Amino acid sequence: MMTTRRMILAASALLVPSALLPAGPARAADPDSASAFVDQMLRDLLAIANGSQPQQAKRAALSKIVEERVDVDGVARFCLGRFWRSASPKQLAEYTQLFRRVLVKNISDKVGEYQGVTYTLGRAARREGDILVSSVVTRPGNAPNKVDWIVEAEGPPKVIDLIAEGTSLRLTQRSDYAAYLARNNNNVQALIDALRQQASAA
Repeated sequence: MMTTRRMILAASALLVPSALLPAGPARAADPDSASAFVDQMLRDLLAIANGSQPQQAKRAALSKIVEERVDVDGVARFCLGRFWRSASPKQLAEYTQLFRRVLVKNISDKVGEYQGVTYTLGRAARREGDILVSSVVTRPGNAPNKVDWIVEAEGPPKVIDLIAEGTSLRLTQRSDYAAYLARNNNNVQALIDALRQQASAA
C-alpha cells in the first residue's frame, strides 16, 4: 500500500510541509523576499490554527493557503518522476487533480496539531536555482524541528519543497510512488486508483 506518512509528518511540523497567503505581487527573486514570503505564510498558518473559527472553516482556510502558496502541480510532476513521460494526457490530468486533493486533505485534516506552534526563521540563501529559507519549528511538548522551505526563485513565490530534519518531502514522496509502482508493474493507473481511495477516505 502506498503511504503518505512522511508527507503528513512533514506537514505536522507546521504545514505541509512542507509546504506550500494570498501571495500578492511580490516575487521571490532574492533571499530576503523569499524569507519574507515564508514568514508571512507561517504567520497566516498559525493565525488560522489558533483562531476561534470552527474546524471546518479552519480546514478551508488552510486549503486556500496550500492552493495559493505551494506549487502543487510542479510538486505533483516531480513526485511522479520518469512515469510522467509514459502516462497518457488523461492519466496526467487525473493524477494531478488527485494529488492536489490528497495533499490538501492531509494538511487540512491536521489543523488541530498546529495549535501552539512557534517558529524562528534562520538564514535564507540560493540553492540550486531556488531559495532555501531555514527555520526551527517547535510544537508544544516536542523537541524543536529544523525545517527548510524551498521557494521558487523565478515568478511569483511558491513553496516547492519542505525539508524536515534533512528529509525532503517531495523526494520521499517520489520514492514512495516509485516503490508502489514497482510493486504494481509500473502501472500509473494503479497509482491513480490508490490516490483516489486516499482522497475519498473519511
